[in-house]
Amino acid sequence: MWYVIQVRTGTEEEIQRQCETIIDKSILEKSFVPKYEQERKYQGKWHTELKVLFPGYVFLVSDEKENLFFELKRIMGLTKLLGTGETIVPLTDEEVNFLLRLGGEEQTVEMSEGIIENDRVVVTSGPLKGNEGLIRKIDRHKRKAWLEIEMFGRTVEMQVGLEVVGKR
Repeated sequence: MWYVIQVRTGTEEEIQRQCETIIDKSILEKSFVPKYEQERKYQGKWHTELKVLFPGYVFLVSDEKENLFFELKRIMGLTKLLGTGETIVPLTDEEVNFLLRLGGEEQTVEMSEGIIENDRVVVTSGPLKGNEGLIRKIDRHKRKAWLEIEMFGRTVEMQVGLEVVGKR
């Protein structure tokens, strides 16, 4: 099962390292911070950078829900587990499958490429292909798209890399 813990934005990598170090391997299968590729232009060239996909969240994979809950009490800087009250709720199969489709096993959402056709974005390659309906806004200059998805029991906005290469 995949679980999500909430942390202070900017501390995701540190909390993930703590989880990997402190929590026993028999309890925690893996932990990760999903990322996305973003193109940024500086010094006259485009550079690919990795950014945190869900700022303020660390993902954990474990089949030991109760033991995981107790082990997490030893993590410094943890804000809270996502769930309902005292119960930790795993991500749904749909949420897990969506994240795997988007970011693969490495949980890195690669740049997508698309065109604008009749004022609509058509993604021609990359993980956004077929997910155009989730796009709420694009910034052609910054090569970014904002998606709106249902995740963690609420609507979440996320940014991913999208290069629009032309118009028809």
